[in-house]
Amino acid sequence: MAVLNVPVTSSDHIQGDAHAPVTLVEYGDYECPYCGAAHTHVQLVQKHYGRQLRFVFRHFPLTEVHPNAQSAAESAEFAGVHGRFWEMHDLLFENQERLSIPLLFAAVRSLGLSETELRDALAEGTYMSKVRDDFLGGVRSGVNGTPAFFINDRRHDGPFDFPHLVAAIDTQL
Repeated sequence: MAVLNVPVTSSDHIQGDAHAPVTLVEYGDYECPYCGAAHTHVQLVQKHYGRQLRFVFRHFPLTEVHPNAQSAAESAEFAGVHGRFWEMHDLLFENQERLSIPLLFAAVRSLGLSETELRDALAEGTYMSKVRDDFLGGVRSGVNGTPAFFINDRRHDGPFDFPHLVAAIDTQL
C-alpha cells in the first residue's frame, strides 16, 4: 500500500482541527469529473466527523486531458493568498462543467478579488511552483490519477463515496 511521502505542513490548504485524530489528504484536479463527484462526498465526510477530521487538498492537475486544470489550480492559489482558497475551491468544483479562463476571472470577481491581478499572476506563472510542488509530491507518493486519497498517510484505494470513506476513516478512530 502506498504511503504519503510528503508530510502535511503549514504550506498546505487545511480545513479542520490541527490535532484531529484523522487526516484526509486529497490530490485533486478541478477539471476531473471524478474529483467533482468526490468533492460532494468529502464535504459530507467533513460534516460527519467534525473536529475529528482534518482535510488537506493538494493540486494534481492532469494537464494532458484537462486543459484548464493548471490555470484553475493557480487561480485557487491566487485566491488563497487573499484568504479565499476554500471559497474558490468550492466555486471551481461547483462550476466544473463550465471551467474556462473567463469563468476563473468571473469567480475571482465574485470573491471581491482583482481580475487584473489574477490575469497577471497567470501570465507570470506566479503560483506555478506551488502547484508543481503539490503535483511532484503526489508523484513521490505514488499518485497517478485523480482523485487520490490518503488517510493518516496511507493510500485509500477503495471507492471515494461517503460510505467507503467513512468505513476507511472509522478504522483510524
